[in-house]
Amino acid sequence: MSSFDEMDAFEGASLSSRAMAARPQPYLDGLNPAQREAVECLQGPVLMLAGAGTGKTKALTARIVHLLTTGSARTNEILAVTFTNKAAREMKERVGGMLGQPAEGMPWLGTFHAICVKLLRRHAELVGLKSNFTILDTDDVIRLLKQLIRAEGIDDKRWPARTLANVIDDWKNRALIPTKVPVADASAYNGKGVDLYAQYQTRLRELNAVDFGDLLLHMVTIFQTHPDILEQYQRWFRFILVDEYQDTNVAQYLWLRLLAAGHKNICCVGDDDQSIYGWRGAEVGNILRFDKDFPGAKVVRLEQNYRSTEHILAAASGVIAGNEGRLGKDLWTAAKGGEKVRLIGHWDGEEEARWIGEEIEAMQRGTRGQGPRDLEQMAILVRASHQMRAFEDRFLTIGLPYRVIGGPRFYERLEIRDAMAYFRVVTSPDDDLAFERIVNTPKRGLGKVALQNIQTTARANGVSQLEGARLAIEGGLIKGKGGTQLRILIENIARWGRLAGDANMTHMDLAEIILDESGYTTMWQNDKTPDAPGRLENLKELVKALENFENLQGFLEHVSLIMDNAASDSGEKVSIMTLHGSKGLEFPAVFLPGWEDGLFPSQRSMDESGLKGLEEERRLAYVGITRAEEICTISFAGNRRVFGQWQSQLPSRFIDELPDQHVEVLTPPGLYGGGYGAAAPAEAPVRSTIEEKMAQADGYNSPGWKRMQSRAGQRGMAQPNAAKPQVIDSTVISSFTMGDRVFHQKFGYGMIAGIDGDKLEVDFDKAGLKKVVASFVSAGDDIPF
Repeated sequence: MSSFDEMDAFEGASLSSRAMAARPQPYLDGLNPAQREAVECLQGPVLMLAGAGTGKTKALTARIVHLLTTGSARTNEILAVTFTNKAAREMKERVGGMLGQPAEGMPWLGTFHAICVKLLRRHAELVGLKSNFTILDTDDVIRLLKQLIRAEGIDDKRWPARTLANVIDDWKNRALIPTKVPVADASAYNGKGVDLYAQYQTRLRELNAVDFGDLLLHMVTIFQTHPDILEQYQRWFRFILVDEYQDTNVAQYLWLRLLAAGHKNICCVGDDDQSIYGWRGAEVGNILRFDKDFPGAKVVRLEQNYRSTEHILAAASGVIAGNEGRLGKDLWTAAKGGEKVRLIGHWDGEEEARWIGEEIEAMQRGTRGQGPRDLEQMAILVRASHQMRAFEDRFLTIGLPYRVIGGPRFYERLEIRDAMAYFRVVTSPDDDLAFERIVNTPKRGLGKVALQNIQTTARANGVSQLEGARLAIEGGLIKGKGGTQLRILIENIARWGRLAGDANMTHMDLAEIILDESGYTTMWQNDKTPDAPGRLENLKELVKALENFENLQGFLEHVSLIMDNAASDSGEKVSIMTLHGSKGLEFPAVFLPGWEDGLFPSQRSMDESGLKGLEEERRLAYVGITRAEEICTISFAGNRRVFGQWQSQLPSRFIDELPDQHVEVLTPPGLYGGGYGAAAPAEAPVRSTIEEKMAQADGYNSPGWKRMQSRAGQRGMAQPNAAKPQVIDSTVISSFTMGDRVFHQKFGYGMIAGIDGDKLEVDFDKAGLKKVVASFVSAGDDIPF
């Protein structure tokens, strides 16, 4: 029996159209007028423009039930696609509940990938595969690409396989086969990307395998090159429904357009204001041009919100109105009243975390003038994962239970565990577990045999693995590049240990030296994967966390104790997650910290994508505000440590876009001239200009800066001085200049070849090019002769 015969046979098992048409329609009674209009308009293209909290899932599932109940379609004639398995399960459960019977008889309700797997297995031979093809996971893909890269003689340390995997995945998301990759992309992966892409696809066919990107790409290719097959599916999939249409990439968009090109019975549900995944291929333009792709399309706006208060909705609408590229809608709620959006500024990020912790405890106790709230009802949504550290430290210190959603806790992250393993070896050379973790991280050319020799030597002599490594080198058991690199590591560990006892050395500077001189920071700087910048930010945040402790040992003990306590924690917990991870969720109380220009909106996003990046950041702000049901608190800090130096911060431009009448300012007097925020008192003058804000936010003149320096002095921290970098106009400036002759205690004489804040790139006479911290080189008369 052919694939097409199977589908025809399945039709006989479908629910009888006449029986379905005779059913009552109580599912329509609970819909508002806009939802009902979207459900009952069955013929032709429909765009259900559904704002946050407007009941889109309810309307979408009601539409499926309406198609079945009215006899307009049988179960196998409806193609309903979602982005996640969770969304697909929820849709099936809702449809089954409305029908009064299980919805398992709907074979084409699922995710893009799940549906395309079923289709591709029917037609695998058309793209050179067998129907029993294997789907490779990420690790398999990386391993296969590594083989191809090495066969080409490419240095996979400089050009990692993961980078190539991301490049190829981007091309597949854009529905580009190797021969169709544009000339503008020819320079990708050092100019070798397209050729390696072609080799990779050939190798996949030889292995009878596909990756996730192929599932969509192969089906688009089949539909484009075999019109007879496309026509068959156009006939069978008489009605197409798409959830979260704003998140579709080019390949998904083309696949849907091809299937809907004949009957045009496609209903897309989405919100252009919630398109926040451009960095992973989503094209907001897909939803913006829906009416152009399908002339005569009916656009139904779902604007009645069932989640948030009118103040929260007005605040979100005020921010998103700043975007030019949007279809536009006005959210409203029948429920009146509620608290205004609260805006508060803090002196620094640590105080921000303290205040939020106290506010959460007050809500939990019910001392805010309302009844007590469960911790499960509260969430903190951050723009970048490194922001979580201050909250985790604070909550662990005060014993406030929390969970990190969408990723590991800060101190459980790979790069943080690696860094702390280095610190452990320096403070405790007998820590074999820590030494095993860092001895070949970054790669030092040590293979399995070398590592076994270290362990064997250590056991035979009854010493630590660090000492075993030294003995193995002296005994000639480890030679070549690996032996040389291992010897340098051993010498460095000993020297770092001596520096730890130097009264003139702060443990924050020592931590930076360890991470820099070990090559660990450089490893992530050279890593071209999307995760690398975030890992570097987390490492900077780790060094910043050290300032609260007397030494490295005290910090390590603190982390060990709090992680042990956290492991045994259970019960209700506050949720901490990124704004990206919060989409689709809702909480009665939401905290949105770190609303400062450069942090949010993200400077990196704006630098890489310009206005497009800024508009996506603004959509992210909209998503964050609309996660709140009853209480939404936005906060920012006047000072943050950047590269180890205090810098003043400007409040986010999104704060200026909050409508005054819907915001309550809680900022204490003194910060930013007192009471800074979107909602100034009625008698206050017009909002200050950016220049005035910069003057008011001068970190070195503000009470916050003086207060922080006072605290730093009490803790015995290093104070800024002439030998340290200085901050001028919010920029870290080194006390050295290009071409200066300098001296380093270990590397000797050299000349400065590059300056990055308090980091110097020095071309040493004997040691070559090295990156060092500015405070550890001498210049001019200070050079010993």
